[in-house]
This record gives sequence, C-alpha cells and structure tokens, in this order.
Amino acid sequence: MWARYVRHAFAPHSHPTFAIGVVERGLERLRIGDRTEYVGPGGLVLLNPGQVHTGAAATAGGWTYRVLYPSTGLLAEATGAAAPWFGRSVVDDREAAEAVLAAHRAAEEGDALTSSTLLLTTLAGLGSRHGGVRREHAARRRAGARQAAAARDVLESRLVDPPSLDELAGLVGIGRFALMRAFRRRYGLPPHAYLTQQRVRRACALLETGHPPAAVAVAVGFADQAHLTRHFRRMIGVPPGQYRRKNVQDR
Repeated sequence: MWARYVRHAFAPHSHPTFAIGVVERGLERLRIGDRTEYVGPGGLVLLNPGQVHTGAAATAGGWTYRVLYPSTGLLAEATGAAAPWFGRSVVDDREAAEAVLAAHRAAEEGDALTSSTLLLTTLAGLGSRHGGVRREHAARRRAGARQAAAARDVLESRLVDPPSLDELAGLVGIGRFALMRAFRRRYGLPPHAYLTQQRVRRACALLETGHPPAAVAVAVGFADQAHLTRHFRRMIGVPPGQYRRKNVQDR
C-alpha cells in the first residue's frame, strides 16, 4: 500500500501479518507499546504480527509511506527461519529501505516475475540484517494467559453477538478485572477494542471479495454502515468504499 496522511491518526491496532514500511516524505509519530518513535524519510518500520501500534503525523505536512504486508509463511520461506521475528520496530538502514521501495514499486507496475523476485530477495535481506527467532514471551506464562486466550476465541466466534464483560469472564472462569488485565497483557488491547479490530479485519476480507459496505457492516456486527465507516477509517485509514484502491490520499 502507498498512502499519504495529514490529519488522520490511527487507533491502536495490530496486523495479522508482518508490516514492513518505509517513510518517503514527512515525519510519522509511531507509538508502539510504551515507546514513541519518530520516523522520517528513509526510515524503516518492521512490525511483527499482533504488535499493537498507532501512527500519526508529527508535523503539519503529514507523512507519505509505502508498506508491504508479508505473511509469516512468506517471510519464513524467504528467510529460512521457522518462526521469523523482528527484534526492533524502527531501524535506520537505507539500503534495506531502498530494497523495500523497489519491491513495492515493482508490484505497482504489475510485473509479477520482477515483483515476486524482488520481494523474496528483500525479505531475505531483512531477515539476515534485522530478523531473529521469536522467543516465548513471559506474558504467555503469567496468571490468566489461558483464560485470555479462551476469551479471545469466544470474541472471534461471536463477532455479531458478543458477550458482555461479565458473561465473557464467566465463560472463561475468571473475574472480570483479572480478565481485563490478563487480556491486555496478552494481546495489547482490552477485550472491547480487540473485538472491534477483529470486526474490521473481517470487514476487510468481505470488502476484498466485492461485498457492499452496508452488507458488510451487518455481517461483522456493526450497527450500521456509519458505525463500520467510523471504526474502519480509524484503523485502516480510508473509508470502506475506498479500501480496494491501491493509492489513497488524505486531503
């Protein structure tokens, strides 16, 4: 994706894939966990699947960037790592950044052979320079981790008719305050925000197959199209009706 944003500020969210981006112009303020990073032209952003973050313009002129979303399987194929992972989210590596831009531009031009070759070569280079193997995080072993995972499964299976917090806590056998703490620790978001994120992700999949926004809103559990549009734009950066466009511009 190529995009320019001036006023838009992304709500806290994560991606099911890796997100590998390069800022072309301007300055982005990126919040990742408890850290704030500023990324200028040529800055390389490496986000792992599930890594909660926000993004906003750090200057009045906004920022322009290109981003690739390789799956875990594709990155594993390119790097040879069984469980690829990036240890740092923002790195200063102009050579790698130029490779990402070249791969993105080749994909835009529609040359399948060149774009796929450049993509795999770029991912392999990123893996060798900045990659590693994911280590089991201590949060997964903390109290409530099992219940948090069970609560996530409930939310993902009930996008249209989600339980209340009290009901959710009862279903997984933990107090509601303990569930809130454990869930945020495990997934970086409270349960209600995670539910909204999953609804938006499902909406993306339906929109990509040609479903109209009004029908998508109902299918994923939003009250109406306006409700979908508000949350969709906060997380994706464009309204649902424009989602399929490759190039977007926030004016």
